[in-house]
Amino acid sequence: MKKAEAKYNELKEEYQSLIAEQTQSINRISNMRFIVFALGAGLGIYLFVKESYGLFVLDIVIFLILFISLMVVHGRYLNRKKYSIVLRKINEDSLKRIQGDWNSFSDDGEEFINNDHPYSQDLDIFGKSSLFQFINTASTYLGRLKLRDLLISPTKSIEEISNRQEAVTELSHKLDWRQKYMAEGMAQSKMHDPKELFSWGNSIDAFYRKPLVIAAFRFIPIITVVIGILTFISSKPNYFILIAALLIQFVILKINSRKRVGMLEVTSKYMGNVKAYDKMLCVLEKEQFNSPYLEGLKGRLKNDKGQTACEQIRQLVKIVDAISNRHSQLYVFFNIVFLIDYQFTFALEKWKEKAGSNLESWLNIIGEFEALSSLAVLRYDYPEWTMPELSEAMPLFHAEEMGHPLLVDSSVSNDLKFEFPENILLITGSNMSGKSTLLRTCGINLVLAYAGTVVCAKTFKCSVMDIYTCMRVSDNLEKNISSFYAELLRIKMIVKTVEEGQRIFFLLDEIFKGTNSIDRHTGAKALIKKFSKEKILGLISTHDLELGDLEKESDRVKNYHFQEYYENNEIFFDYKLRTGVSETRNAEFLMKMAGIEFGKE
Repeated sequence: MKKAEAKYNELKEEYQSLIAEQTQSINRISNMRFIVFALGAGLGIYLFVKESYGLFVLDIVIFLILFISLMVVHGRYLNRKKYSIVLRKINEDSLKRIQGDWNSFSDDGEEFINNDHPYSQDLDIFGKSSLFQFINTASTYLGRLKLRDLLISPTKSIEEISNRQEAVTELSHKLDWRQKYMAEGMAQSKMHDPKELFSWGNSIDAFYRKPLVIAAFRFIPIITVVIGILTFISSKPNYFILIAALLIQFVILKINSRKRVGMLEVTSKYMGNVKAYDKMLCVLEKEQFNSPYLEGLKGRLKNDKGQTACEQIRQLVKIVDAISNRHSQLYVFFNIVFLIDYQFTFALEKWKEKAGSNLESWLNIIGEFEALSSLAVLRYDYPEWTMPELSEAMPLFHAEEMGHPLLVDSSVSNDLKFEFPENILLITGSNMSGKSTLLRTCGINLVLAYAGTVVCAKTFKCSVMDIYTCMRVSDNLEKNISSFYAELLRIKMIVKTVEEGQRIFFLLDEIFKGTNSIDRHTGAKALIKKFSKEKILGLISTHDLELGDLEKESDRVKNYHFQEYYENNEIFFDYKLRTGVSETRNAEFLMKMAGIEFGKE
């Protein structure tokens, strides 16, 4: 059993035991509440019947205090149990990930699928059984976006990649912190897109920030309350003045109420999210980091006065908590008397004036830590994987014992080293021998390398290049595009990028497979010759064995192949990469297995 797997098992059992203890405590407190209620009610009835009214009031006060105290304690234990359940799930999911059951995770990033992206669709970055599904531990909307961007829009700066590598390595050692950080986000059932919240935070309503307006709307309820008190203590009360004052305040509440209520509803909608952000920020700010990259992110959580984001957003939590009471039945009465909607609006405008413009930056930092923590999962779970070395040199790709990250237990490792000027690899081999998997293995490991985490290899060195693929091309009925024309459009995009002088790493699977063999051979040969003259790297898989002759014509083209073997009328593959052109074919054998007989009319 791996060290990581043993640790996850240990933590899962630990939280399972803790949940059992907390459940027992919750049940005991529930029983105590019932006993306190029964004793208080019984004693109260007895004292009331005995006309001991002083003791009756004392009984009510004492038992009410005890009952409320038990309710508070009960709530705390329920909250602790909730977090223990979340932490148990985190470790259960970690075990699934390390045991190969991760494709059951519900969040696969399907909404990020983009068929027009240079490589994400071909390399299984999003969707079912994808890289995103494998590594994502982010729960916030922005955390998922940050991870998405790291996987599909990697930086070209080696310095920035190196900084992320250092950050990911440090976070990988902080398992307890990462899980606690995750739990705070996961405890909230749904994390909304905060776009509306950002818009609210950056908006300004000057009317509610004017000192005279604030003073007036705070003074008016005081006058009404004083009128009410004088009315009720008067020996000859005149209710007309009180009713008139309340009607005036009712009219005041109706003025521009739709806009004001809309502002309050925005904060109510995000109440749960804001509380989660508050807790995540506090967990983040309390932790000490050695990585300059992480410390730099954390340093951006303070304002000019030294206040932390946690301190500032906690003030918002208090306001939002109070606003959540707007839907109670008593709120309408108190709102008319005290103009509470205005008081909340004043408080929110005051908060926005001090911190509203920072809200987007804070939540982006939360998301970035989530994305880096997702990358750190691989660093922790697979210590045998390597942190890539990034090179400024001419295009190169050096990998020793490289496997496919998503096929952890079944992946066959291969060595693959090539660099400019020997920049084009032709991969031949029979059906199902491993050609396409090799291409995806190279591509997805490059994606991980540029994101800033470990790759599935013993050693890995590469230069920074843009990744382009042409592997899963299909018809587009809506646009009336055939698979062959779709492939041509994809190739055209790659050619255009090359002609612009960009350094790229390309992966072409069964090039021009949608046309006849003569045109396929002619087109592929022309494209390979064109690419071989550029400062780029790439792999091309093909069934066209005659293309292997290009190695004799150019020292920039190198042949590799996969092969199969047969035992007891069965076909087997070892998925090991070998130099040279394939000398075996299995199509006829496979067709016979499908019931297609050869040599019969």
